[in-house]
Amino acid sequence: MSANAQVLTNARLVLDDEVVHGSLVIKDGRIKAVERGPVALPGAIDCEGDLLIPGLIELHTDNMEKYFQPRPKVSWPARSAALAHDAQMAASGITTVFDAVSIGDVDDQSMRHGALHQMVEALAEINRSGMARVDHRLHLRCEVCHPDTLSRFQSLAGTPELGLVSLMDHSPGQRQFVSLDAYRVYYKGKHGFDDAGLEAFIERQQAFSAQYSSVNRQAIADACRERGLALASHDDATVEHVAESLEYGTRVAEFPTTQEAASAAHHNGLAVMMGAPNVVRGGSHSGNIAASELVRLGVLDILSSDYYPAALLDAVFRVAVMDNGYDLPRAVACASRRPAEAVGLSDRGRIAEGLRADLIRVKEVDGHPLVQRVWCAGKQVH
Repeated sequence: MSANAQVLTNARLVLDDEVVHGSLVIKDGRIKAVERGPVALPGAIDCEGDLLIPGLIELHTDNMEKYFQPRPKVSWPARSAALAHDAQMAASGITTVFDAVSIGDVDDQSMRHGALHQMVEALAEINRSGMARVDHRLHLRCEVCHPDTLSRFQSLAGTPELGLVSLMDHSPGQRQFVSLDAYRVYYKGKHGFDDAGLEAFIERQQAFSAQYSSVNRQAIADACRERGLALASHDDATVEHVAESLEYGTRVAEFPTTQEAASAAHHNGLAVMMGAPNVVRGGSHSGNIAASELVRLGVLDILSSDYYPAALLDAVFRVAVMDNGYDLPRAVACASRRPAEAVGLSDRGRIAEGLRADLIRVKEVDGHPLVQRVWCAGKQVH
């Protein structure tokens, strides 16, 4: 074994279609060899029969925002916040993360507006300086009903880390909030509106949606097509929403709210993404379709940790025992190969010769996956 090579042996390797007892050779940050059976070489790492799976790929998490504003009205130093978020990603087995930052929050008092460029710059700094443990990419969540969304998107569209853009409309009467009663309950609780203030807020948001949503949606979709950026829809609720997404060249359907929309998206070639917390908790916190139902139908393609990073690996293993056609390789692919394919990352997401050595060693204890070690491009980061 050469000085710059690592050997991992006595592992259960989760490959594309099977789990085999074998060994891996890592060299120069990539998988040099995949071999069946254990090897006896000096310096080889004995994985003691644990699973080796590809590093997880997270396409949509707003977890980083919690570190930039750990409490209301408390701002944290940008680099420290980004590095704390990065450490949590590594500990969760996530080796590639598309950090989602929001453009055009419906709440003008939200920290998202003021910290937008600060978060993007902090990510770039830890990535390019080598301080980051894992590979950080940028996901711009574009609230198309906001008057400033297009200009803010244009100011960030050239960011080198940008790899995914999603089109959202959280205005009342749309998608996640088709029910105005549900919208009233959610926003009254979130912002403490009185009845008059809430009705004024609803009227304002509906006017913004009517004026800006279609124009912004089309302009951003056109820009993504020109730049070769992957595009995602968000909260599709109807077949008509899916048809619209197809017209815009969308690749990913984030968190469809109904079985109708999820099935239509999957069968038309969109990768259907659902939240890992939905799987772990046994359903949607907002009353939408349960991810387990989409597993039963065979139309779940991608899992995302969304707001809870540790949920991603947990959800993979829960999906694998649902007895609905998702064995362990297929469940793992929902958080590795399938998201990589959706955003055009052909160098990762699988255990195969020549690919990046993004790997997780996982021990199962009472059916729960415990992260033992994590490698990103061959470097142990956890």
